[in-house]
Amino acid sequence: MTGYTMLRNGGVGNGGQPWMLRWSSRIRLTWLSFTLFIILVFFPLIAHYYLTTIDDADDAGKRIFGPRTGNELCEVKHVQDLCRIRESVSEELLQLEAKRQELNSEIAKLNLKIEACKKSIENAKQDLLQLKNVISQTEHSYKELMAQNQPKLSLPIRLLPDKDDSNFPLPKSHRSCRLHNCFDYSRCPLTSGFPVYVYNSDQFDFGSSLDPLIKQAFESTVRTNVYITENANIACLYIILVGEMQEPVMPKPTELEQQLHTLPFWRTDGHNHLIINLSRKSETQNFLYNVSTGRAMVAQSTFYDVQYRPGFDIVVSPLVHAMSEPNFLEIPPQVPVKRKYLFSFQGEKVESLRSSLQEVRSFEEEIEGNAPADYDDRIITTLKAVQDSKLDFVLVEFTCKNQPKASLPTEWALCGEREDRLELLKLSTFALIITPGDTHLVISAGCAMRLFEALEVGAIPVILGEQVQLPYHDVIRWNEAALIIPKPRITEVHFLLRSISDNDLLAMRRQGRFLWETYFSTSDSIFSTVLAIIRTRIQIPAVPIREEAAVEIPHRSGKAAGTDPNMADNGDLDLGPVETEPPYSSPKYLRNFTLTAMDIYRNWNSAPGPFHLFPHTPFDPVLPSEAKFLGSGTGFRPIGGGAGGSGKEFQAALGGNVPREQFTVVMLTYEREEVLMNSLERLNGLPYLNKVVVVWNSPKLPSEDLLWPDIGVPIVVVRTEKNSLNNRFLPWDEIETEAILSIDDDAHLRHDEIMFGFRVWREARDRIVGFPGRYHAWDIPHQSWLYNSNYSCELSMVLTGAAFFHKYYAYLYSYVMPQAIRDMVDEYINCEDIAMNFLVSHITRKPPIKVTSRWTFRCPGCPQALSHDDSHFHERHKCINFFVRVYGYMPLLYTQFRVDSVLFKTRLPHDKTKCFKFI
Repeated sequence: MTGYTMLRNGGVGNGGQPWMLRWSSRIRLTWLSFTLFIILVFFPLIAHYYLTTIDDADDAGKRIFGPRTGNELCEVKHVQDLCRIRESVSEELLQLEAKRQELNSEIAKLNLKIEACKKSIENAKQDLLQLKNVISQTEHSYKELMAQNQPKLSLPIRLLPDKDDSNFPLPKSHRSCRLHNCFDYSRCPLTSGFPVYVYNSDQFDFGSSLDPLIKQAFESTVRTNVYITENANIACLYIILVGEMQEPVMPKPTELEQQLHTLPFWRTDGHNHLIINLSRKSETQNFLYNVSTGRAMVAQSTFYDVQYRPGFDIVVSPLVHAMSEPNFLEIPPQVPVKRKYLFSFQGEKVESLRSSLQEVRSFEEEIEGNAPADYDDRIITTLKAVQDSKLDFVLVEFTCKNQPKASLPTEWALCGEREDRLELLKLSTFALIITPGDTHLVISAGCAMRLFEALEVGAIPVILGEQVQLPYHDVIRWNEAALIIPKPRITEVHFLLRSISDNDLLAMRRQGRFLWETYFSTSDSIFSTVLAIIRTRIQIPAVPIREEAAVEIPHRSGKAAGTDPNMADNGDLDLGPVETEPPYSSPKYLRNFTLTAMDIYRNWNSAPGPFHLFPHTPFDPVLPSEAKFLGSGTGFRPIGGGAGGSGKEFQAALGGNVPREQFTVVMLTYEREEVLMNSLERLNGLPYLNKVVVVWNSPKLPSEDLLWPDIGVPIVVVRTEKNSLNNRFLPWDEIETEAILSIDDDAHLRHDEIMFGFRVWREARDRIVGFPGRYHAWDIPHQSWLYNSNYSCELSMVLTGAAFFHKYYAYLYSYVMPQAIRDMVDEYINCEDIAMNFLVSHITRKPPIKVTSRWTFRCPGCPQALSHDDSHFHERHKCINFFVRVYGYMPLLYTQFRVDSVLFKTRLPHDKTKCFKFI
């Protein structure tokens, strides 16, 4: 207790010793802390000072602790690499900065140029607007001048049947009738369209006497003819069928005459009427001989000279194939030219000339003059001598093995049945046709039948007797298909026939085949030919041929078409003048009312030329856009000449003699939408393109969400009735240009190639001009034709998967070419391009023209087409041989001609260096 108390009271002594111990320990801790602080703070300062003082010595090399320079630090290896990187980056930054400044200056300059261009564009727009105003004013002034120089003409007043015809001048005799005095032109204005009214023969008594086959064929033809009208009040021509009649019920001439005079629109004399008497057999009755036909025209196969009125009546061919189409496969080929017999004749003369003259005088007392010399005996003697000489194989028979066919007096009657006669003619190069000994008999049904059978099987007719009037002789040049020899030259006939060359024989045989197919073969051809002759005589233009109405498939457009650099980039090739005008059509056919006599005479006779065949066939159309193709263009000023006679440069003119022209692309496709869209986009920016007609050949419509490209010209999608490759060549009414570029949906052509092909076609408008060439070859072991697609210097076809042709050939292919060929194309789904080449070569007798050195034109990566099928080539072999049988000969022609531009860089494989190209 005592110690505790002293401590509490602050006393000393033994009780204060613990407190001192505690105080001394506190002092030691404080001192220790202070010492450590002094060491930790002041010692580094003193050391730093010391070190810096040492480094300030004069000998720099003895520095130990001082900072080192950058170069000394870079002596370390990894530091040196970092230094180099830093220096390189610094240099690049400096260069980039310099470039940035240069680009900024260039941008500033370009901005100035852009502003200048904008000003120039605005000025150009103003100038263009002024030019448009000037052009519009000029066109308006031109129309006013044309209207002043071409006053309007009123249409002719139509004369109706119920009006008085008393002022119509009467001829001296009905036998002196010609168009100017027996035909009422006022009923047939130029703008009338040539309406024709056909009487119903069953409404008259003689109708029950008509041959049923002829009447049925005639009625079938009338129903489909474009000129037929049921309104008799507006008719230009009235037609009545009176024959061929069946003998047991044949009316008397007086009865027939009375019935004709009671026709509702006969009007006392029958003007503007046509009486048709068709013959199906050689034993034709000339029952119209003693019938007064007044001013009515007569069309039949038998005429006497006192009965026939030249330029008014018409000699028609017999109607052999009344209700059946001729079988082209049964017609013998036109080659070889020479056949077994040089010539042949079978016939029997029933009555003599003297008896025939007596019989004719009993019919008509107007026959005057002495009987002509009868050369028949001399003909028989001469022909038998030729046969006995055995210089050539000939067959002549002047007596029939069986009963001869009934015939007119002095006429050589036919022997045997038709099938037997055709078999003999198939073996004959020439077929002799001896005209009747009675020179007053202008033409007989027997002679017409012999002529028909000879042309049908390709035997060249040799007609002995120049007085004969052959069918349609006033519009057909018969000397191009037959030999017409006077009877006094019978002794020279053998020499003349042997002197004709093979080329001339083939040309005559081909022309004869054309005449037979066009004007003789069917009831349609005969009836249409008769109407065409009358229409041509009175100078009324033909009704334009129908065009195929395009049923358009609605589609959405608006997808901006890109420009394929492979298509648009032509390198150093110049396409010529750039087309800046909107799409425009080719001029329509403008010569309908200005046909001349020369045109009429020329166009009826030429089979080989495209300028003649179609507009004047029995189908009798006028193409709606044929002004330039038929040789017009006279009236255009010369467009190729420049100042001083230097001519236009390539870049300044498109070439040819047509100032403005565009073409239409026709593209056939079948359910390949992606391929089609790509092909359409490749046409973007193509110069001189009028429009694109896409022939949608599938029954399945395009996808509704399919967006079609906008290529700057209209795209018309046409729906077809069936899947047929023939649809490629239909004359669609949407095609408004003469030039057609037929192209497959997978064809891959550059713009410069298309433009070059278009320029070449303008210089050869009647031919196929295209890119992929093919040729035909003769297979000697199998004795047949082959289709060949190997690369060759020679070609005879240009595939229409990438080719230009005239729209004219679309009409020919669809409406004139034999139906059997189109059926073959549908059967194989192949060969439509071969068929078109056959047609054009047959019409023009010229080969196609290949342009550029392109061997293929398919786009890379496209799906395989029909041509990749294994059966493709076998079918094409069959097609060629079938087409040859239909045409009767091989119309394709070989050529080594190829057109290249001097600007094209042609690359030929090493094995094609022997091919020549023509520039």
